[in-house]
Amino acid sequence: MRRRTGLAWLALPLLGGCGYSLVGKGVNLDPSIKRIGVPLFKDSSGRPGLDQKITEKVVEELLKRGHFDVVPDATGVDALVEGAIVNYQSLPIGFSDDRSATNTTQASRYAIVLVARVRYTKTGVPEPIWQTEGMTTRDEYDVGDDPSAYFDREEQAIDRLAVTFARNVVASMLEAF
Repeated sequence: MRRRTGLAWLALPLLGGCGYSLVGKGVNLDPSIKRIGVPLFKDSSGRPGLDQKITEKVVEELLKRGHFDVVPDATGVDALVEGAIVNYQSLPIGFSDDRSATNTTQASRYAIVLVARVRYTKTGVPEPIWQTEGMTTRDEYDVGDDPSAYFDREEQAIDRLAVTFARNVVASMLEAF
């Protein structure tokens, strides 16, 4: 019994170096970056308010990390996150059949897709720390029986999409992958 316990204690340090680690544990933070600027994302999608919502959620996600101050300015910062919404689409993906005399088909489920460019740079350094030309995020929602609720449900889906987008962007920016 003592011998097994002794072997277990000897093997314990070896288990720590087996190459496994938790996702998101590695962080790629430059200790000189204390203040990050996140100006309003540019928006060529034509969707009103989308730029504000996306920018707000990216700022919130950065603040959750707690390692730095986040400001809406591009000046007086150590690093800068610049983004541009390239495309936003709301596409019907599910349909319901109306078995009445009119025999019409209506969209009952929609997918929303956001595509954005994001660039994370350190002030004074020409090469970005991280960038992507096509960060794509998708969500879905049901229209339901009340067509007047369409826009409310789309807004709720946009809220979810913005949170997911921000989490993905900040994780990609800061985590060492």
